[in-house]
Amino acid sequence: MTALFLRDLKLSIRAGGGALIGVLFFLTIVAVIPFGVGPDLKLLSRIGPAIVWIGALLAALLGLDRLFQAERDDGSLDLMLMQETPLVLTVLVKCLAYWTATSLPLVIASPLLGLFMNMDETAIGATMLTLLIGSPAITFIGAVGAAVAVALPRGGLLVSILVLPLTIPVLIFGVSATYAAVEDPAPFLPPFLILIALTLFFAVIGPAAAALALRNTAD
Repeated sequence: MTALFLRDLKLSIRAGGGALIGVLFFLTIVAVIPFGVGPDLKLLSRIGPAIVWIGALLAALLGLDRLFQAERDDGSLDLMLMQETPLVLTVLVKCLAYWTATSLPLVIASPLLGLFMNMDETAIGATMLTLLIGSPAITFIGAVGAAVAVALPRGGLLVSILVLPLTIPVLIFGVSATYAAVEDPAPFLPPFLILIALTLFFAVIGPAAAALALRNTAD
């Protein structure tokens, strides 16, 4: 499993620019918002957490269609299906490697991008924390879409269409927890705990559903 994690980590970084492309896309989305909404610093500060979350969500979807594509192209997907190691565990490791290579750099870059949106220290810290907790759920959800579309020649758009509606609860509670940390009367813990529960739920359901979809694709 360690060897598989390191292998997928290298592939995720090399394929299509990997983490660099995601961070640049993330930066582009957040950087153009001030030009669209104008120089109102209070407005930028108010919408900043939501914009950073939306940018991170869209950037995380960029390479999801390649999660199983390399194994499909070189035939190693059949070996994954026949190996003794449970396929669910293999998919889980691949998801963790993909998240480490693509979503973790977005979490690290979020404080810098928060400055573009005139966010204060509390808002930046809360956004970074909620992204760290919630972004794995996006990867686990995306694994299901990637497994469904792995046999299609141009499945990138299909993966985004399948995954985006399912990530809405993660986005809602991630942004809600961030705003709750900034606004003192609003309790931070309830939406944050729900965000943790969503990540744990999809950590179980996502790999299992992706493994089932891969087996049906092979059949």
